[in-house]
Formats: sequence, structure tokens, C-alpha cells
Amino acid sequence: MSGAAFDLVIDNARIVYRDRILKGKIGIRDGKIAKLLRQDEEAAADRTIDAEGRYVLPGLIDSHVHFRTPGYEHKENWHSASKAAAAGGVTTVLDMPNTNPYTDTVDKLRQKSALVQGQSYVDYGFHIGVVPGKAEALQTLERGEAASIKLFLTGHRTAKHIIDDEAELDYIFRLAADKGIPLTLHAEDDFVLRLFRQSRGEPSDLTEYESVYPRIGAITAVARSLRFVRKYGTSVHILHVSSAEEAELLDAAAEAGYPVTYETTAHQLWFDHASARELGTRAKLSPAIREPRDRDRLWQSIARGTLASVGSDHAPHSKAEKSFDFHDAPPGLPGVQELLPVLLTGLKRYLPSLSREERLLAVAQLLAAGPAARFGLDHQKGSIEVGLDADLLLIDDEKKWTFTEGHVLSGSGWSAYEGAELEGEAVVTIVRGQVVYDRGQFGEEVGQPVSLRRETANAFAQTAGSPYGMLV
Repeated sequence: MSGAAFDLVIDNARIVYRDRILKGKIGIRDGKIAKLLRQDEEAAADRTIDAEGRYVLPGLIDSHVHFRTPGYEHKENWHSASKAAAAGGVTTVLDMPNTNPYTDTVDKLRQKSALVQGQSYVDYGFHIGVVPGKAEALQTLERGEAASIKLFLTGHRTAKHIIDDEAELDYIFRLAADKGIPLTLHAEDDFVLRLFRQSRGEPSDLTEYESVYPRIGAITAVARSLRFVRKYGTSVHILHVSSAEEAELLDAAAEAGYPVTYETTAHQLWFDHASARELGTRAKLSPAIREPRDRDRLWQSIARGTLASVGSDHAPHSKAEKSFDFHDAPPGLPGVQELLPVLLTGLKRYLPSLSREERLLAVAQLLAAGPAARFGLDHQKGSIEVGLDADLLLIDDEKKWTFTEGHVLSGSGWSAYEGAELEGEAVVTIVRGQVVYDRGQFGEEVGQPVSLRRETANAFAQTAGSPYGMLV
């Protein structure tokens, strides 16, 4: 047994702490943050990492990934996906249910967790899905067993279980409210999108795609969902918001006291319809990439503080699948590794009035504190606080580099950001006090299942992502 005060000390750091930056050291013991120290304080440790004046952020949380295990390992597997996550500074992921078998019961949640044990560089949790006509399976679900109940209001090849029946939706919203479990929604209205496909036919390339899968499908689904929220008070998080109108509607709902939050994705913040066009099927997504005004409005949600989180929606497909004819190519792209630098680069480009430290504070909110609070992880993760897990990210936030195919760690082997000029890179990634990534070298697969908060909050607090105070 070592006589040192700490197992690990991060020395000479600029610590991204709450709403400010502290200069000093972080002492880690037994996988937890044990003490924040001034730079001039002595700190004996078994190991010391010199941050060399760089910024240290809380480990990032990607609350929207599809790591494809089990059933779709030809696209990606948990080991390769978690390796990409660690290289991007992500220390915790929440995986979506559309694997094979579909994760729609508590037993399947446990089976998936057991399956990935020992294969993960990062900690992990799961959202649970719903199969049409089988929503009663949720009756056995307790708060804390799943990060959320995920509903696909429309679907595609790897998301086949669409919940569109009015009575079934009513049942699920009421059940989730009664149990105090949040719903996450892929909010595009299947009926609306089917009408457009019947009228206009399937698109043959990306130039036609948005017109056949238009914003009205998303706007309609959000409005429909808000009616159930009004009826039952269900806590709802809208995924991959893609249009200005959705953002406006959700901001209005939150200001009116509805317990709703929303995320967007790195690719919705980076691309627009024109810039994505040259990518062809690689930029075929669900929902579609939209116009510059939509991207700009989503950046304004960040500036206003109304966006709860940014997710990667890491949804890889093989190069062969993405080479199919446009109609047959599946929607989705990898992105967990690219999430941090794309957000940092975009903050500098689209919100130029922010200072360097304001950009880093925004990253910590959107990629750590926000998702931690939203999904019941904030008692263990999401910020640099004594007693929380020592999930940390040492970052070179001003490094300028070009993302190439050679950087790709996802098992899919490709990225939509190949050739992009980026700024900011993860240097060292630490999960519960253990270094899993250090300047291109990887440690051990130490990832464990997360412990989700089980108590039911009486009110929907500001820390869950709303700027409007306490929302009942």
C-alpha cells in the first residue's frame, strides 16, 4: 500500500471548474476526485501528470451513440467505438436501443451490459426502446435502470420499431411521467414523411433528400409530443434537432414551463445542405442536414444557453453500405471521435465573440454537465468536483490540424470530416483515475456500467438544461 496522499495528481493545470477557470492541481484517490489544490500546495502521488498549463475539462459524456453491439458488428463493435470515444476525450457514453436484438426489456439491458463488459475503454449506460404493441414491457422498468425510454416516431433500416399510434403514445407518455423516467424522441412524424414520399417519390441523390424528408415532419412531431407533455408533465428530451423552427418551438415550450430539453448534433452544427452535398451518401442522415439558417439558429441556442447538450449520434455504417445507390444507402455517420474538435472549431467560427475560456466553459456544459444532469449522472460525473468520478480530459484546445482517414478509429473506417481543418484535440483521457488515452497510446479497457440516479426529482431543475429556472 503506497504512503502517497494520492494515486494520481494532475499538476500545473487550468481546471475548467463550474463557471470559471482555476489554476492548480487535481488530486485523485480510489478513482475519485479527492482534492483540488493550489499550484503551490504539496501533493505526494504515485503518479503525476504535468498538464503544462493546459486546460483540464471534466470527461465528456456522449449521451447519443449507436455502438452497434450486438448484431451489427460488421459496421462497428463496442471495442473500436469506445476506442474512438476515448481518443476524442469522451469518458462516458449512453447507447441507443436499436441493436439486434432490440433492447426493449430490462433483461435485454442487462444482457447488453454483460456483453460489452471488458470491451470498453469508457464507462457506459443504455437507453431502452419500445416495440409497437409491446409497451407494457416498460411496466417492470424502474428509474435508474435506463437513461431514458427512447421512441422512434419515424424510422429507417436500422430503426424499424416506429411508435406512431396515438393511444400507444398516450400510454407511454403517461407511464414515463408516473415512473419519473425521461423520454428521448427521434421526433419526425412518420405519417407526414410517408405523405411526402408518396407524393414525390424516394430521392435519388442528396439534392432531393431534404425536400422528401422535410422540416415539417420534425416540426409536426415536436408539436404533437408537446401536447402529451402538457397532458401528463412527462420529462422529454428531443434528439438531433435540425431546424430553426424546432428550436423556436422548444425554447417557447421550456419558457412556458414544459419539462422539455433538446440536443443537436455536431454534424447539424457543422454542415448545411450545400456543404454536405459533395459527401453524397455519407451525408445521408435522419433527420436530414438542412439550411444555413437552421445551423445558425442552433448556434444561437448555444449562445442563449437553451441547448441542453450536443451528441454525436455516432451511427456508423460500413463503407460498402454507404457505397450503395442513394435509395439503398442507410442513413447515419460516425462521429464520437470528432465531437470535441468539431464543437470547439465551430464555437470559434460561429460565436466569435466568445473568449477562449468561454468556449471551454461552453464545451464543459454541453458535453459534460448538461448531459450528466439530464440523464441522472450528475451525482458521479459531469464536473470536476471533490467526490465525483475522476473522469478528466487534458486538452490542447488551440492545436490546428486536419482530420484524415488515417485518424479514424471507428470500425467503420471512414468519417464525414475527412479533410476538415479543425482546432482542438484531446491529449490525455482519464476514466475514474485511470489513463485510457495518452497522446495516441491506449491503456486498458476499464469501462464499467454507470450508476444512474434512482430518486425521482420533484421538479425539473435548471441544471437539466433549461435556462428558465425551476420547471414543474
